[in-house]
Amino acid sequence: MAAELEELLGFLSSPSPPVKKAAVDIIRDYTGSEDGLQMLGKCCGVLLPSLSRLLAEKKEVSEPAAEALVNLSQNSDLAKKMVDTGVVETAMEILYKENCEITGLLVMLLVNLTQLDAGIDSLLQSGDEKMKGLYIMKLVRSFCTSSSERRGDPFEHVASVLVNISKKEAGRKLLLDPRRGLLKQIIRQFDSVSPLRKKGVSGTIRNCCFEAESQLQNLLLISEFLWPALLLPVAGNKIYSEQDASKMPLELASALSIEREPVADPDIRVQALEAIYLLVLQEAGRRAFWSVNGPRILQVGYEDEGHPKVMEAYEQIGALKCNLFPGVGSCCKRAALVINPRGHRTWLM
Repeated sequence: MAAELEELLGFLSSPSPPVKKAAVDIIRDYTGSEDGLQMLGKCCGVLLPSLSRLLAEKKEVSEPAAEALVNLSQNSDLAKKMVDTGVVETAMEILYKENCEITGLLVMLLVNLTQLDAGIDSLLQSGDEKMKGLYIMKLVRSFCTSSSERRGDPFEHVASVLVNISKKEAGRKLLLDPRRGLLKQIIRQFDSVSPLRKKGVSGTIRNCCFEAESQLQNLLLISEFLWPALLLPVAGNKIYSEQDASKMPLELASALSIEREPVADPDIRVQALEAIYLLVLQEAGRRAFWSVNGPRILQVGYEDEGHPKVMEAYEQIGALKCNLFPGVGSCCKRAALVINPRGHRTWLM
């Protein structure tokens, strides 16, 4: 079998397009099974560079090559070897060539490779001060300018790439850099009809809020986009009164004064609440939260909530707010989370 595999890998460099296509199709099919992945993993030193080179070929060859790499990159050891052999750089180069026909597959490959710290570093271009952040800027621009209503939406998986890179401090700092304005662009995609885009944006915001202690000012610079993205998913289903809406900025008041589609994904609601939690740990974050009538919004949302994990995230904020205002009885009272005799949950305002 080893001799047959070696011969098959040799065909990936064949000058005959039909032979090359047949070989890469077979390789792609092998990557669809665990046994095939184990077999191919033993010859990755030859296989990975060969498949990487084929990404620049016409679609009939580049597509199965990309599919094979996406499958192989689900194995962390093989993904690390891809990063080490420059697959991130190759993918980005081909992704932005004119008339690229494998955009979606290349983005999915980047999603898998950025599960690794080494892959994140490569995509951030951390080792090149002059070029650092260029790849991310390109991906964000494509993510924000390609329509989620377009057939296929080839850049929607950039949402997952952004979540991955924002798990590292270097990625968060890049996205929060006000000179680049990347997070502001990303947040606007929260209104997308694509669940993947919406969840990716939410996760990226939550991750960036881990920098609230040192980057709060940069987060609050985009508060007109930030607070709607965080508060609307957890505002419940009720139409808010004029009195409540009058204490909110227009972008929140307008949305909460009419009937609206609830955010059905509980993970998004949890991410939003975790981000709020990180923001209100900071004094300026608390002031900003109160200035948009945040406590009232969370009170209404909590009363409507039925998912245990989301309820726990609300309660984490409710408990924290007591500790954040020591000695100020009225604030502690407003923050108190209680269960009344009928079992209904509420925050005393």
